Amino acid sequence: MPESVSVRCPVCRRTHQYAAPVHPCSCGAPVAPPLDPHAPATPVTHRSWDDEWVTVRCSACDRPAPWPHPEVGCSCGTMLRVPVAEADGTRDAPPAPARPPVRPAVVRTARDTVLAAARHLRRLGHRDVRRADIRPPSGILLSAPALLAWVEPSARPVDACDVEYLWLTALAQSCACVHFTLAGYTDAARTRAGALGVPLFVLDPAGTPRPVNEHADALGGQGPSFGSDRL
Repeated sequence: MPESVSVRCPVCRRTHQYAAPVHPCSCGAPVAPPLDPHAPATPVTHRSWDDEWVTVRCSACDRPAPWPHPEVGCSCGTMLRVPVAEADGTRDAPPAPARPPVRPAVVRTARDTVLAAARHLRRLGHRDVRRADIRPPSGILLSAPALLAWVEPSARPVDACDVEYLWLTALAQSCACVHFTLAGYTDAARTRAGALGVPLFVLDPAGTPRPVNEHADALGGQGPSFGSDRL
């Protein structure tokens, strides 16, 4: 559990105890922004994208990702932005456990595409991969504990709106997300995914996932695969 800190409102001088919310990393480990107990909280007078997010590094896999900046509301009506401690530096990530080899399977149908994505998620160590109850604008959403994966089997390149939809849906579910497609991504989609920390994969005709951005490259194996290929 994250430690709580005392947050003093500079407007009314009231003091609040605050603990940052915990969110799951892509590897499944719980992550919370490290709070700075010595820096003063500042009132939120206007909103901007850069101020709304803070980069937090997972202590389990050393992967950086954007997280909502901690805030607390005072009873006087002031919204306070809680300061986050500076990172001490990047430590060496623990060695990844051995993963089972990729099993090529020719992709001929939309179902083949979904099965290929599900196999890769299990290969990365995600348990209980199944079809999600949420329907995306196109394609299929897969779910696993602390993860949503959008699989797009159509010939339409994925655009930035698709990436934002997946990221917002995962944020509402308090989970991480990843995208698989056959037709690739637009430049705008890659840029948006890079800013939001969304891993992007392209499935080749043999069903092998190819990482498209650094976030996908960072998804090293988290253990052996689990379950069967049934959805």
